[in-house]
Amino acid sequence: MELTKIVVASSNEGKIAEIKSIFTGVEIVSMHELGFTDEIEETGKSFKENAKIKAETIAQAFSLPALSDDSGLCVEGLNGAPGIYSARFSGEGPKENRKLLLKRMEHVYDRRAYFESAVCLCMPNGKTYFGQGRTYGKILYEEIGTNGFGYDSLFYSDDLKKSFGLASDEEKNAVSHRYRALADLRSKL
Repeated sequence: MELTKIVVASSNEGKIAEIKSIFTGVEIVSMHELGFTDEIEETGKSFKENAKIKAETIAQAFSLPALSDDSGLCVEGLNGAPGIYSARFSGEGPKENRKLLLKRMEHVYDRRAYFESAVCLCMPNGKTYFGQGRTYGKILYEEIGTNGFGYDSLFYSDDLKKSFGLASDEEKNAVSHRYRALADLRSKL
């Protein structure tokens, strides 16, 4: 399938930059660049459902292929939380999300965690394609590094043997859940 332009159904600048660096050879534009500023309500019960809701909304709005990612951090010792609520875990933003995670982890022994990503490419005709990916690691006891976004400074990557907060964009993108989900998606196109 020949794709020349894809609208990314996200307002997260870090996520858009990561998608642009991974999904090469195609013009990537954000929904904001096309004037879409409405909030898309994520009512799904899984990353895959939320990705589909966002991609369908944008594909219908612009009659262009739309790519959406829904992803988050799943912590084994917190029964998978924050999961699909990762971005709004504290209700107050990324810094507060990290603080709340550390607070919730104070007496938790099992610090194993993974980032999960589900991506959905929705075509204007309604046909959808999905990709999924995970990257494994554990939750650190304190923030280490300032690179990345979201929970990166608290996530020790099993692949990189260091915090995502210490990883360069290139290092992170080579092993990230989003990279793996996009690679999975591309293999199906």
